Amino acid sequence: MPLSPQDVLKAVAGLCAQPNVESLTPEELKRRAEPFGARTQWGSCNFVSAVKNRSAGLTVYIGSEAVRQRVLSARQREILDNWQETVAAVLRYVRRAPLVCVERTMGQNGDFRPRCVLTVSVHRPEMCRLSHMVCQTLFEAQPEGSPVQHLVYVPEWPEMHRQMLVLPEVNVTFVLGSDYYGEAKKGFLRMAMWNAKQRGMLGLHAGSKTVRAVDMRTGKMQEIAMLFFGLTATGKTTHSCHDHGLNLPGERTAIAQDDVVFLSPDGATLGTERGFYLKTEGLEPNSQPLIYRAATSANTIFENVLVDYQGNVDFNDTTLTGNGRGVMQRDDFGEYKSESINTPPASEVDRCLFVFIVRRNAVVPLLAKLTPEQLAAAFMLGESVESSGGDPRRAGQTINEVGTNPFIVGSEVAEGNRFYEMVKANGASMQGYLLNTGGVGEIVRERPEGDREVVRPALHPSVNESAALLRAVLRNTIEWEREADFGYLVPANEIEGIDLAAYNPRRFYSEEERQRLVDHTKRDRLAWLEQFQSLEPGIVESAK
Repeated sequence: MPLSPQDVLKAVAGLCAQPNVESLTPEELKRRAEPFGARTQWGSCNFVSAVKNRSAGLTVYIGSEAVRQRVLSARQREILDNWQETVAAVLRYVRRAPLVCVERTMGQNGDFRPRCVLTVSVHRPEMCRLSHMVCQTLFEAQPEGSPVQHLVYVPEWPEMHRQMLVLPEVNVTFVLGSDYYGEAKKGFLRMAMWNAKQRGMLGLHAGSKTVRAVDMRTGKMQEIAMLFFGLTATGKTTHSCHDHGLNLPGERTAIAQDDVVFLSPDGATLGTERGFYLKTEGLEPNSQPLIYRAATSANTIFENVLVDYQGNVDFNDTTLTGNGRGVMQRDDFGEYKSESINTPPASEVDRCLFVFIVRRNAVVPLLAKLTPEQLAAAFMLGESVESSGGDPRRAGQTINEVGTNPFIVGSEVAEGNRFYEMVKANGASMQGYLLNTGGVGEIVRERPEGDREVVRPALHPSVNESAALLRAVLRNTIEWEREADFGYLVPANEIEGIDLAAYNPRRFYSEEERQRLVDHTKRDRLAWLEQFQSLEPGIVESAK
């Protein structure tokens, strides 16, 4: 008899009560896990996984048409066609395999606190590190929270049958054949974003913080809420956890979240996690001092970072992978940690800023101020580059990802229109900005086999230069003027900490070549947006 999603939920919900399951405390899990890791120079532990990135191309959503993916590869279709047989086999297996079960809570608020139940097969005992890492990421279990979300890991599932089965409507996810921790972290967040949407919120792949900054025009101290949107490796965590050089008396940065928040119609956000999952490649103290301080705490758990026989850590060595990671603790940000992981409604702050971090390497301005329509277009375009954290085979390629969020379940158009409604409803208190961390001036040659050869790399702004742009926004020191290419408002004056003239595309291209690249960018954007039927017309028009 075929399995239904409800059958699956009933079976999975009963796993933790089985005699082959151990329920361990976070302290017990830590003691069991750490012998399988390498001790670092700071006293923290580094674990090495066999699979070193998310298996996005092997992830399938199962359920009604409301949750099915728009586009599936041949392999994903095969997984979908056989999901009932696969799950039946998994359920037979986990009735006999040694399992560890742990429950944690996502979020700290009175309205929406998903209970997250992780069940891991420890047929290979070192896999208890996955349970240890989820304890460091989420909060202590609160039994009254809801909904209950289940994630079942079977790392030893045959490699040739690796797959991630997501049943969002019953809050169950299976991770089969992968021991990469990112599958657990994003698995719980993906289900929570779907549940948040059912409650009238939007689950956003975004970092958050609150800032106190002096308005240099009025001398008034402003309270500002900030959200940073961006794919892995574009700068989301970097700028969510940066002080932007705000050093005037009374100025302060208070870090709330680095990855996923739930946006309410009034502009408030609910946070999710206590542990931040940073990408470690190139981490250094000068441009990322707050992150470096937190990451080098003994409380951090590293994954796939190069650690030598003496415990020395080399964040620049990508021999194992370009997707080295670390779960660092929010508490280790010290005085830069916000009191709450949530941010207040737009009506309770002077400004609420949405910053979309994009990676366009040719002619898009480094900083632009957006209209509500342009902001919603930026949400739908999700312009970025693929990283080793998503699909290593496509790392460096330009991509579009709605909401810069690879974890959307359900209609992308509905999310874009809802985001646009929220922005318009809150009026001038919500402001949108585009921050291009990709730089300008790149020249590429398309090869016959379909890949790209970079003839001249882009001139990239440093982290501190991008921070200078944001500092000028926060302190309201920018004179804005409209540019002709994309209709954006861009800085007309000099900005302390960055030579904007050095990033003018006219320095890198002839006028004919620059115009060709502008037209190409606009055509690409319009083609992407026009595929979404029922998207608000003003959003599409803004890309013209």
